[in-house]
Amino acid sequence: MVRTQVSVIGSGQENEARAEEVGRLLAARGCTVVTGGLGEVMAAAARGAKSAGGTTIGVLPGERLADSNEWVDYAVATAIGHARNLAVVASGHAVIAVGGSWGTLAEIAFARRLGRPVVVLEPGWELAGDGIERAQSPKQAVDLALAHL
Repeated sequence: MVRTQVSVIGSGQENEARAEEVGRLLAARGCTVVTGGLGEVMAAAARGAKSAGGTTIGVLPGERLADSNEWVDYAVATAIGHARNLAVVASGHAVIAVGGSWGTLAEIAFARRLGRPVVVLEPGWELAGDGIERAQSPKQAVDLALAHL
């Protein structure tokens, strides 16, 4: 049986503290945290998960496992660049978006196409629609994401 996996997506140094809290809360609830394996939000979410004794997976855009951040337990080298965004969200039972740019928007679209619930942690992309919820805090984001599983 697969342990619950939640993908944490996003970018921006200004979002790191919130992403770290999301990672910590997910791990405390027994979830494996999936990220893109690199820096900023991805590293912060993994760091938070590790601080709570959790497990992390990093889905990398390149072919070098060594490119993953230090908090990734299991690195997946895809060598497919931005196309790896699909693998990041497909690997989670739910998705939490913390900040981000165009790559994050693509991941949100992929997640919804796959039927994965998406929670946007405020402030975030101004999106609405079936399967997209908004959260005011990291705790609310985690609660909403896990409520769908």
